[in-house]
Parts: sequence; C-alpha cells; structure tokens
Amino acid sequence: MVTIPQAVLAAPIAPGETALPEAKRFTREVLTAWAVMSVSARAERLVEELLADRTGEPVELAWIHCGQSIRLEVREKPKERTPASPAGASEWGEAYGPGVRARWATIDLPEEERAPETGEERAAEARHGAGWLGFLADASDLLAGTLDPDMVPAIIAQVVVPRLATWCAVHTAEHAGGPLRLAYVWHADETQLDRLRRRLSDLPEAGADGPELQQIGEWQTLAFPLTARGRRLGVMRLGRRDTFPEEIVQIAEDLSRRAALSMDNARLYARQAAAKLALQRSLLPPELPVIPGLDFHVIYEPAGEDNEVGGDFYDLFPVGDGAWRFAIGDVCGTGPEAAAVTGLARHTLRLLAREGYGVAAVVGRLNQAILEEGERARFLTLLHGEIASGENGVDLTLLSAGHPEPLRLRPDGTVEPVATPQTLLGIFPEADYAAERVHLDPGDVLLAVTDGVTERRSGSRLLDDDGGLARLLADCAGLSARAVAERIRRAVQEFAAEPSTDDVAILALRVP
Repeated sequence: MVTIPQAVLAAPIAPGETALPEAKRFTREVLTAWAVMSVSARAERLVEELLADRTGEPVELAWIHCGQSIRLEVREKPKERTPASPAGASEWGEAYGPGVRARWATIDLPEEERAPETGEERAAEARHGAGWLGFLADASDLLAGTLDPDMVPAIIAQVVVPRLATWCAVHTAEHAGGPLRLAYVWHADETQLDRLRRRLSDLPEAGADGPELQQIGEWQTLAFPLTARGRRLGVMRLGRRDTFPEEIVQIAEDLSRRAALSMDNARLYARQAAAKLALQRSLLPPELPVIPGLDFHVIYEPAGEDNEVGGDFYDLFPVGDGAWRFAIGDVCGTGPEAAAVTGLARHTLRLLAREGYGVAAVVGRLNQAILEEGERARFLTLLHGEIASGENGVDLTLLSAGHPEPLRLRPDGTVEPVATPQTLLGIFPEADYAAERVHLDPGDVLLAVTDGVTERRSGSRLLDDDGGLARLLADCAGLSARAVAERIRRAVQEFAAEPSTDDVAILALRVP
C-alpha cells in the first residue's frame, strides 16, 4: 500500500547547540497546526534520536502528514559520493521497521499515466500549510501577549481581517453564558465600520455549537462560539461576500479556540488582580489627617510591579485630645506573606492607641500579638510615636524597635539621631520597651525611613554607608516636608541603575 502525503512542512536546522531546541520548537508548531498535540512527547523524542549524531551539519527537518500517521525525515547532503541511481530510479533509500530493513526506489510515471494530483500541486499545498502555520503561530503570540480582557477582542478582529474575512465582529458576555454585547468590530474598509455596527446591533445570537452560517444582506457570515473550559464567553463572527472555503473555516475554528482560551485567561487574571488589589488597599491607611502646626509627607513604594502593599507600612492617625500617633515599620520579607503581618501590625497599633495605651505599651502588646501568630509570624522593625503640640514647637514621644534610626535636621543643616535602638518585634516574648521624648523646634525636620532606603545597594556599596543618609538630609535644610521626602526618594532611585528590589517608606515631619 502506497501512502500519499497529505501535507509536508519542512524547515532548515542550523548546526550547533541551538539545533535540537529549534527542531523541537518547529515540531511543536507543526503538531499545533495539524491539531495532533497528543503525540508531541513521542514526536520530540523522535527528533532527539534522529538528530543525536547530526548536530554538526545543517539538515532539513521535514514532517509529513500521511493521514493515518505522521512521518519525520531528517534530510542532509551525503558526505561521500552519491551512488548511481539503481535501475534509473529517481529516488531511492533504505527504510527500517521492527526486524525489517527495506531498500526502496521510485520510478517516475509518464505524464499521461500520473494521478490527477501532481507533485507541483502537493508542493503548493505544503507551502500553503506552512503559511497558515505561521499565521496561527503569530496569532497565538499576539493573543498570549496581553492579559487585558478588553484588548483580546480587538486583537482577534485585527488578526482575522483581511486574512480570513472582510470584516470581523466579536461579541462578549460579561458573565459566562450571559447576554452578548458587541465588544469590537473591524472592517477592511474603515469607512464601513459605522454602517456595519448598525447592522450587527439587532443580529440574533448565534448558537453555541460549532460554526453557524448566516446571510446578512450581501454578506455571508460565519459565527464561531468562543468557549473555554466549558464556559461560553462570546462569539466571533466573520463576514465576506463570497463563500467561505473549507480551509478558511478550519483555520477560523482553530483560531476561535485559541482566542477563547486567551480571553478566559485574561479574565481570570483580571479577576485575581482585582481581588488582590482590593485586599492590598484594605491594608493601607485611609486618608491621612490634617495636623495643625505640622507639615508632613509620606512616600510609600512597595517592591514589585503589581503590588500596592508589601512588607513596609506607615500610618498617621488622631487619638484624641489634640494628639496624633504615627508609625513606620518593616516586616521581614516582601509580598503577600509580609503584607499579612503588615495588616496585623497597623490595625493592632490603631486599636491599642485609641484604647489609651501609651507608646511603649502599644509596642509591647504588638510584640505579643505577632508571637502568637506562630509559624506565620515574621519579625518586624518599628518606629512608633505620638505627636503633641508643645511650647514653641512639637513634642514627640518615640520608640524605635530595631528600626533604622530617625534623624532630626536642624535649620542650620545639623543632623543627629534622636532615638535609641531597642529590640525588634516578633523575636523575644520577654522584651521590654521604653519610650523617649524629643522636641522639634520651628524649622526642625524628623526623617524616618525603612531599610529600603538605608540598604539601597549599588555593587558593594549601601546608600547609608559612612552616614550617607545623614549627608543627604543635611542638604535639605529649609525645604518643606514634601521636598525633603521627594529628594530622599530621588536619591534612592539614582543610587543604582537597576530598580530597587525592596519596599521603600519615607516619613518626613516638619515644624513650620
């Protein structure tokens, strides 16, 4: 029985270390285009074996679809003189099977005795298949490149037009199985978009099973359900004036499956991101108060592009009788685990302070609360203080539990630390804490930061080496609290070329 190839896809493979990865990548693309990914593991093992001793010379890798099977050929130029054709055969070679070695040869038939499908037609079919393979691969790359649910319909429509159809409309449902709305429409002639939208506005919904053919005026349309993981997310509708070739229908159906999966992934990501954002924002303090006689500014930058809350935290809130409390702290680590302890610390501080506990008592009870978290506990550093109006300035009651020392800037540029470091929280249950009193005169600035500032690294150097932070602060004499905080932030950013990998919190208090 002679097997006639239905499709052939081939690619040159350059020698070297990239030969095998490139051959495997090409194989995966072929299997995806032919919808036979179930044999991908076997196909990649076959590629490994046939290329094992042929990585030193360029070869051509050819996959041949024979209907009931697929065949791999590794084609290379012979290293020795090619032997003469046996008996005038146009092609010859050897084939191996279980316990069998077969020598084969091909004889070209006279033109009048050849089958209707010629070798040229097969070659054209192979080239056509390779073109669609590239189209689907490019479409998959574009769809995989976004996690924005609103962008996916636009990508789908612009991929389809004009390659598969004259126009494409994508309808989506806000909830799986819900009513459809027109999310995006694209036409090869942009002047026809408004007219097309009007015609699509009252179109009956397409069925949920397979492509559905409809006639809309002069347009023949095909509607493909966008279904992923058993959920109907929308419909992709293609329109053209002539009949859809079967080949286009198959490509569009393949594309609709990829588009549906991309849309579902984008929606899942968006829901997770929204839930994460809501939880993160619940850990941030509400709107900061206005404190008479005090200029202050806070900068907070969590590490990571998608984080609003990390291991650093801050707070500033009233406790009654003309007093306010502030806190700036740093939980060990970053990310969600650190943020959980951040929430515990900030809410515990507020609750205890408003219950009338002093600064030292609040810190001691917070230490016990963290230790009670058991395995989830993480140690943290904290600067906690109370602000009260005093004669000719502001009186502060401070406690620094293992935190980078707060600095006071005098109007003449003098900088000095103003709190004694004490034991950080979450380590020793018997730790005892004591608060200190500090007075800020008019023009004085109190700067408090987390170690994302002091330990900002550039090579082997840290920003605070040899009093680096104090020198930066000394240059801020006469500036507002906002200007002081912004200057410190800019210095952190410019200290190293690479982005910071640690959370950053900066609190500046200034007496006008």
